[in-house]
Amino acid sequence: MATAKSPVYKLNNGIEMPALGLGVFRSEPEKTVSAVTAAVAYGYRLIDTAAAYMNEQQVGEGVCSSGISREKIFVTSKLWISDYGYEQTFHAFDRSLRKLGLDFLDLYLLHWPVPSAFEATVDSYKAAIKLLAGGRVRAIGVCNFRANDLDKLIEQTGHTPAVNQVELHPFFNQLELRKADKEHGIITQAWSPIGGVKRYGAKASKEGTQDPLSHPTVVLLAKNYGKTAAQIILRWQIELGTSPIPKSVRPERIAENIDIFDFALTSEEVRAINALDTGERGGPDPEEVNPQTFSITIQD
Repeated sequence: MATAKSPVYKLNNGIEMPALGLGVFRSEPEKTVSAVTAAVAYGYRLIDTAAAYMNEQQVGEGVCSSGISREKIFVTSKLWISDYGYEQTFHAFDRSLRKLGLDFLDLYLLHWPVPSAFEATVDSYKAAIKLLAGGRVRAIGVCNFRANDLDKLIEQTGHTPAVNQVELHPFFNQLELRKADKEHGIITQAWSPIGGVKRYGAKASKEGTQDPLSHPTVVLLAKNYGKTAAQIILRWQIELGTSPIPKSVRPERIAENIDIFDFALTSEEVRAINALDTGERGGPDPEEVNPQTFSITIQD
C-alpha cells in the first residue's frame, strides 16, 4: 500500500507532532477502529480523539492493531468540560487512558475555555501541568481558546500551552488568533479544517452556499493542480503553518486527505483562499460554552 508521510512541527517543549492527522469527531464507534488502522496504513501518525467523542476505546484498539509501535503514533485526547476541576481532571485522564488502553498520551487538551467558570478551567490546566511533569503526557494544550483566554491562562498558571485547537477553515481563518498563538509559540491546530462544520453545524446553509469545497476559487485551484477541493484546502492549511485533522471513516477519503505533500500553493493562491474569510463561525462561540451547553457527561 502506498503511503504518504506528514512533516512534523516542533512544539514549544521540543516534542515533535505530525502536521496532519486523523480526526474522529462524529466517527461512529463501529467504524472508528477500521478508520484508525486505515489511516496508519496510509501514513498518518497523528490520531485525535476526545472523551466527549465516545470512541476512545475504538481509537485505542485501532492504534494497538495498526502494526506500528505505540511510540511512533501521536495520540491526542481531550478533557471534557463536565470533568473540569483539579482532582476531577486526574480521574478523567485516568479514564481516558483506560479506555484507550494506553500507558501515556502524547497530547492532552482542555476542550473549551468555559469563560463563565474559568477558575475551574485554570484548575484543570494546573492538573494537566502536573500530568506533564509526571511524564504521563508528553505535551498539553487547549481547544477553542481566544487570545484573551490564552493570556489569562498563561498569567494564572505560568505555563504556555503547546497547541490551541480551534475551528479554522477558508470561511473562518482565524488570522488574529493565529498571530496570537504564534507570538506565544503555540501551534494552531484546525478542527473542521475543510469546513465541514459549514455543512453539518447548526448554522449550516441548506442551499450549500456556505461550503468551502464548492467555492469557485477552490474548485478552480483543484482543477489546475489535478487535486480535489479538499486536498487544496488541506494544503492551504499546511501553507499557513496550521495542523489540520480532517475526519473521515472512508479509506479512500482518508488516503486522499494525506496525499497533499507532492505540491505546494503559491503565496498568491494562499492569499486568494485567505480572502474567502467571512469572520463567521460555523461551530459554537467559546464565550457561550458552559457545562449546560451540551448534554454530554462521560461515563466511567
